[in-house]
Amino acid sequence: MTEPRENRIKRLKMRSMRRGIKEMDLILSAYADSNLAAMTAAQLDLYDALLEENDQDLYQWVTGQAVTPPPFADLVGEIAQTFQN
Repeated sequence: MTEPRENRIKRLKMRSMRRGIKEMDLILSAYADSNLAAMTAAQLDLYDALLEENDQDLYQWVTGQAVTPPPFADLVGEIAQTFQN
């Protein structure tokens, strides 16, 4: 059984704001609030996979301290723009 879109977005928003380090809570929850509703199913899949990554790695990718792996590069770039604005 597939998860209804509305439930999936709610779950992803919750996972975005309950990370482990406060900085990622703030960055990802701002991004999720602004973007998840407009994402395609494939984009939600990618975001869901990104949330499986370690917070320390995510923080370094978003802040440009480390190179983002190719599958996530464009998405992390979008998240970084949200964070910088």
